[in-house]
Amino acid sequence: MFEEVLGLPAHPLIVHTAVIFIPLLAVGSVVYGVVPRWRPALGWAVAALGVAAPLTAFAARQSGEAFQERLFSGGAPEGAMAQRIQEHESFALPLLLTSIGLGAVALLLVYSAARLGKTATTVLSVLTVPLALAAGFYVLRAGHTGATAVWGG
Repeated sequence: MFEEVLGLPAHPLIVHTAVIFIPLLAVGSVVYGVVPRWRPALGWAVAALGVAAPLTAFAARQSGEAFQERLFSGGAPEGAMAQRIQEHESFALPLLLTSIGLGAVALLLVYSAARLGKTATTVLSVLTVPLALAAGFYVLRAGHTGATAVWGG
């Protein structure tokens, strides 16, 4: 399922959705939490990204595993290439977990702002900032190490 899209390897295509949606969720959820007057305009986008961004991280991870299997079905890569791929791969799970955490907190934040009190919304807003920073860090590191694995460096 995660191997190809129209005959092309899926991973290079799918990762770009994660590279777009996860930072959008990070920025959108922080702005939503910190700037209350923008909440009516951002609520739908933060809620949608709270679901979509973790799904893109999951799809990127799954397609990466399928891509690695496709490229190296005859045996594992060796040398510098193996090291670069391993470093890139090491960011997949932390990225997935931080995007799930950020997505969950973002959804709770939108719900809280509409239905719960100011205290719960403030607590969730404070939680959003480090989760957004962590997700942003891991998407940057995964992207950079992936590009390094492909293009060298």
